[in-house]
Amino acid sequence: MKTLKTIFTILSVGLLTLSCSSDDDKPDPVTYTAENPLDLYMATSGFSQKAVDQKNAGIYEYGFSFKPTVTGKITSFFAKIPDVNTALRITLWDVATKTVIKSETMNVSVANMAFEKTLLPIVLTKDKEYFLSVNSDDWINRTKTDGSATTYPIVAGTITITGYAYVSSTASETIFPTNARYTYYAGDISFKFQQTE
Repeated sequence: MKTLKTIFTILSVGLLTLSCSSDDDKPDPVTYTAENPLDLYMATSGFSQKAVDQKNAGIYEYGFSFKPTVTGKITSFFAKIPDVNTALRITLWDVATKTVIKSETMNVSVANMAFEKTLLPIVLTKDKEYFLSVNSDDWINRTKTDGSATTYPIVAGTITITGYAYVSSTASETIFPTNARYTYYAGDISFKFQQTE
């Protein structure tokens, strides 16, 4: 009987030790830093070299296409334009289907000041192509000093920018931009992206 008690005690202590150590051995979940790809995009493309404000220049839907290199989520939109717009519309598109994933209105109450709108997270799939556009008659026209073209794709952290495009629009229309351009970027719009796995 003594031997049985001893064996039972050893087994109990062993199981308790295993259960405690397995909890301690679990790695802490990884939290990735959120990033905004705009600055890297501008620097790598050369479009950070020259900026000219365009105001009341006709209404366009314009922006850039991109692919995340990892699965993650967009947590906010950013906008900076050279004029006040209390109803600036920013839209995220699925490029393959040319359908709207999310459209938000932002109050840009001060010209040439960056505004951020926090969103319920929008999940993005690794290697899937998306397009972020804005509907406006104002933009910052960004070019290289010599006016030359840039080459896509452009790697900006975990986001790969695949191109810039625009289309003539109206304030009430949301039209997918189809006219690609390589010698400038009209902006500024962007987003905050956080890797999730």
